[in-house]
Amino acid sequence: MDTFPISANSLEKHYHIDGNRFGQQYKEHLSDFKSWDQKDHAKDWILFPDNIGPFLSIDETALTNGELYTIITNKAGKGRKGTLVAMVEGTGSDKIIKVLNMIKEKARKKVKEVTLDMAGSMRKIVRKCFPEATRVIDRFHVQKLAFDALQEMRIAHRWDAITEETNAIENAKLDGKKHIPELLRNGDTKKQLLARSRYLLFKSGEKWTPKQKQRAAVLFELYPDIKKAYSLSHSLRMIFSHNKEKGIALTKMARWFNDVTDSGFKSFNTISATFYAHYSEILNYFDNRSTNASAESFNAKIKAFRSQFRGVRDITFFLFRLTKIYA
Repeated sequence: MDTFPISANSLEKHYHIDGNRFGQQYKEHLSDFKSWDQKDHAKDWILFPDNIGPFLSIDETALTNGELYTIITNKAGKGRKGTLVAMVEGTGSDKIIKVLNMIKEKARKKVKEVTLDMAGSMRKIVRKCFPEATRVIDRFHVQKLAFDALQEMRIAHRWDAITEETNAIENAKLDGKKHIPELLRNGDTKKQLLARSRYLLFKSGEKWTPKQKQRAAVLFELYPDIKKAYSLSHSLRMIFSHNKEKGIALTKMARWFNDVTDSGFKSFNTISATFYAHYSEILNYFDNRSTNASAESFNAKIKAFRSQFRGVRDITFFLFRLTKIYA
């Protein structure tokens, strides 16, 4: 229980015990929960200064009832003991800064790099608490903007296809005929084509199945704007994947940005604004190729562990269990 993310109920079938009763005994007598030094403020924040390191990640996660917590982790912990540096309820920068400033300034100044998303509050936290650290915008957050813009275009076309089909059905009824939808050469209707193309647009073309290749060919023939948008999102992914030198990446990013501007796609406007505001921090990725993947993985572990405590209202005890394993 002190070492692995398991619930007392999960031990029932292995040890033939009453899981609820054992869980209560662990909480009240077997563990040091009652004397935990962070118990009084755990719902608001928990802090482990000794776990700080030169390379950190900061991210947010919905822990319970949709409530967000901001989590700072040490990459060197690799998702195990020593990973958790701090966990603060909410995303307000002032509150989080106040908690992190409890760590000695000398230790905070030793932080060399912090990966984060594009939220302004995250930038402020890192700037104020880790003044010597390089801020690195997570590449996957940047790529997601392009993917979301592409999917927005696909969805808009799908609504048009739905409207077109609905009108055709109504017109057929008025003419006393049965509507027979037009099938494309891959066997899809337009509406089906646009719905079934969702996942292939997330993948590189070389990873498409034969059916997906056929569907993509039909899609791009009917909707050249989706083809262009897919090319833009794929090109961005390739810049991050295949470039190691920051100067070369900067040049390719600038060309990509010009291509986005020239495309005139409204759904890509957010990307333009994002690059303008964050381009230096986005390019910092190419220094060490650091991402927030470790933080995302750690958040997934926390959520999986939390799912075992469904029905358990004592969030403080859950946080105690969490720190025994990861702090």
